[in-house]
Amino acid sequence: MSPRAVRTRRSLRSSAGLTALSLPARAISFFSGTVGLVIKIALLSVLNALAVWAAVILADHRKWIAVAVLVAATIAIDIVYLSPLAGAVPLKFLIPGTVFLLAFQVAPIAYNVNVAFTNWSTGHILVKHEAIEGIKRNSLSESANGKAYTMAPARDAQGKLVLILADDDSGATFVGSRDKLTPIPRNSVRRNVDGEIVSASGFKLIRENELFKLDKELQNFTVPASASSAIQPEGLTTALELTPTLRYDSKADTFVRIKDGVVFRDNGRGSFTSGNGEELEPGWKTSVGFSNFSRLIHNPIVRRPFLKVFAWTVSYATLTVMISFALGLFLAIALDKSGMRLQRLYRSSLVIPYAMPAFLSLLVWGGLLNDDFGVVNNLLHVDIPWLFNANWAKVSVVLVSIWLTFPYFFLVSLGALQSIPAELTEAAKVDGGGPWQLFRRVTLPLLLVAVAPLMIASFAFNFNNFNNIYLLTQGGPGTGDDVAGATDILISYTYKIAFAAGKGQDYGLASAISLVIFFIVASISAAAFWRTKSLENVR
Repeated sequence: MSPRAVRTRRSLRSSAGLTALSLPARAISFFSGTVGLVIKIALLSVLNALAVWAAVILADHRKWIAVAVLVAATIAIDIVYLSPLAGAVPLKFLIPGTVFLLAFQVAPIAYNVNVAFTNWSTGHILVKHEAIEGIKRNSLSESANGKAYTMAPARDAQGKLVLILADDDSGATFVGSRDKLTPIPRNSVRRNVDGEIVSASGFKLIRENELFKLDKELQNFTVPASASSAIQPEGLTTALELTPTLRYDSKADTFVRIKDGVVFRDNGRGSFTSGNGEELEPGWKTSVGFSNFSRLIHNPIVRRPFLKVFAWTVSYATLTVMISFALGLFLAIALDKSGMRLQRLYRSSLVIPYAMPAFLSLLVWGGLLNDDFGVVNNLLHVDIPWLFNANWAKVSVVLVSIWLTFPYFFLVSLGALQSIPAELTEAAKVDGGGPWQLFRRVTLPLLLVAVAPLMIASFAFNFNNFNNIYLLTQGGPGTGDDVAGATDILISYTYKIAFAAGKGQDYGLASAISLVIFFIVASISAAAFWRTKSLENVR
């Protein structure tokens, strides 16, 4: 190739490089001008529109502090991003990260702390005025002279739900809303031969799919019939006139049972109770101070399973970490031999459990350990209830957790072993150190400098390892009437308290336990990190 052709090619390459390097600069210049300003204003407009929408919702719920914070934050963001000052540039990059930190970290933690000091649970999910209305509805009962009505749900001209009613005795027809019962002409309501209402002048009857979707709404729909009675739907086509068994005194904020005069007062813990402890349902959500934490100490129904689960949680996390570390270190030492044949194959095969999705492995192990058709029992020709006996279930959980964890410690230990200077081990051998002394005095202390913090992190992880427990045994087998099963750890026990169907949902107690878990893990981790400071002298 001629010198001229070479110079031409070099010139073309240099020109292409300059063009490529100038693209980011051109993009920055493009978006820094009028286009960038337009995009900025458009995005801020969307943000302000969302803020106005959120402020209206918060104001409707009387969350005035939240409204004030929202308005202040929106104004601050507008000022920062519209400010031409150079000092505002760092804030433009800090604000998005801060917003996401507050939204996904600080807000959930603050909400969890708030719930821990409330009685939020089954029967205590409403606000007080909603609970009062619920008690009034629940107190309605059928009286001896109560009327029965043929009913048809309908929509009025404004689209509101009403009931078209026909008295089964007199044939009189009415339209009932949540506020009043209004008579309407009989000829405005048409009924078929079976007596069912098929049309009503001025109203649109609700039919088919929409009718069945109203099931829950109809259960809470009452029509005041008189000062002492109300009409309530019973199913989709009939309604009954009911009389209350309780009377609410708004001035005294009490309920009085009509038949015997027993008074139910606000007990300050989200319920109306009588002098003998009888409680009206539903209750409402309210602050109860440290009551949930006190239950962990003084209530034996809560304290007994909590202490049992706590002891097993510490045992489970400790056994999993220590055995996994020992096994991983043993395999790392065994495979850290130069010149070993198929060394890469052995190492790769040991990493397979760590490379596979943990949730999938747990589900597979659940099938392998099934005592009826599981592969493990069939291969060993045994009949061991791996998942259905309390003791064997604990063994199964630990073994499967070790199987999932030891590859991690194998990789960490292998890397740490290869970082130990060969001169140290050679010097120890010259001084007459045997294999065990070499391991105990040189290899292990140097290894723990790197591995000890990871062991502490693994302990904290397994302390809250919900997946390993719930996907393998669901915390079972059961141990009687307690919510906690034989293999439940604190996090799965907390989940059952908060969400377990059929056993009551106690979000306040679950949040309190989650805070206790945090302080336990933080304390154990802090103590362990403090103890590992002594390893720094090994360097």
